Amino acid sequence: MAAARTAPTSPGSLKRIVAASLIGTTIEWYDFFLYGSAAALVFNKLFFPESDPLVGTLLSFLTYAVGFAARPLGALVFGHYGDRLGRKKLLVLSLLLMGGATFAIGLLPTHATVGSAAPLLLTALRLVQGFALGGEWGGAVLLVSEHGDAKRRGFWASWPQTGAPAGQLLATGVLSALTALLSESAFTSWGWRIPFLLSGVLVMVGLWIRLSVDESPVFKAALAAAEERRATDAAAEKPPLVAVLRHHWKDVLIAMGARMAENISYYVITAFILVYATTSVGLSKQTALNAVLVGSAVHFAVIPLWGALSDRIGRRPVYLIGAVGVGAWMFPFFALIDRGSFGSLLLAVTVGLVLHGAMYAPQAAFFSEMFATRMRYSGASIGAQFSSVAAGAPAPLIATALLADHGSSTPIALYVIAAALLTVVALACARETRDTDLSEADEPSAAPVGADA
Repeated sequence: MAAARTAPTSPGSLKRIVAASLIGTTIEWYDFFLYGSAAALVFNKLFFPESDPLVGTLLSFLTYAVGFAARPLGALVFGHYGDRLGRKKLLVLSLLLMGGATFAIGLLPTHATVGSAAPLLLTALRLVQGFALGGEWGGAVLLVSEHGDAKRRGFWASWPQTGAPAGQLLATGVLSALTALLSESAFTSWGWRIPFLLSGVLVMVGLWIRLSVDESPVFKAALAAAEERRATDAAAEKPPLVAVLRHHWKDVLIAMGARMAENISYYVITAFILVYATTSVGLSKQTALNAVLVGSAVHFAVIPLWGALSDRIGRRPVYLIGAVGVGAWMFPFFALIDRGSFGSLLLAVTVGLVLHGAMYAPQAAFFSEMFATRMRYSGASIGAQFSSVAAGAPAPLIATALLADHGSSTPIALYVIAAALLTVVALACARETRDTDLSEADEPSAAPVGADA
């Protein structure tokens, strides 16, 4: 069996793998979230200046959503080759693509210089960002999940997940510092470019670290087993996508449903809030950015704690705490923001992100444990990224449109609550995966991981 051929990873090596995944993921999310924050703050003026301010924000968020549309394609391409060639090679490629696109955004001419070509170029680079991120997430969490053991997999696999709040923290922190140090005109003129150009330096650091780690031992064992089968059986191995849809279609749907509340709530709390707090409540950009900054720091700290709890009580119970909690928090969330003080805004954002962490932390281990090794990259990536088109992509856009049409936060709260209900239904259909051996379904005679008992 493949499990017998897989040597355990030493604690020191595992920590190095975790660090490499975390740093690389932080850089990728920094690039992705930086765009979202800039879309809320300045892109409406720079690339859509002829529109009404709120319409310009809608158009800006539309280019933001385009990045999500490219993520499923990234999931398919990176998943296929990641299951065929290995996790490490594809992670290096995703980092290069993301960093290059972000750096190029920092060099873009604006509408004032090249007219309508400016938003077209911006959209094209956003597509590259989305494509890269579609392949990044699955590879990063699998590299850690497949190096660790089942007893603490939830804890270790949650560390790449902290790359999201770390990237948000870094992106928001840089923007917050620039808006504090520069005048409004200076920031709009050239200051906004600095965070995007900084990505070039971060990518070099990330590449140096990622190139130093080893390929997943579980993947190596599965690849060796597949080569042995090919030597004795002339039948061609099915492409990973075909195998996923044949054996794990139910798990893919569960993963997509589980992502609805997690994805939608996150972008409402961190991206749309920059619009709502500044336009409806009248708070300054600096105040809104600082609230997201502090909330992201707390988010970073609690994710490993939720991951460790999932090792003790299971992935589903912890995920349910987050889904139910986020749904229940939405009306208090907006009521606190409407008070118009920094303290109430900070409380609203921080509690929301803590509850979001209960979904996000076990997600890496949960999705990894649903699929067999030779289709795991494809399965986890497809389940995670295809849902982002319906969830995270339109979330700020829908929230902004609801605000423009109704002038109230109530429809937005109901929108997030509906997503939470979908996630609860998906989790009710899921099985607990906490004790799964990641190599148990690698042999052709083994039952598919997602098969009913």
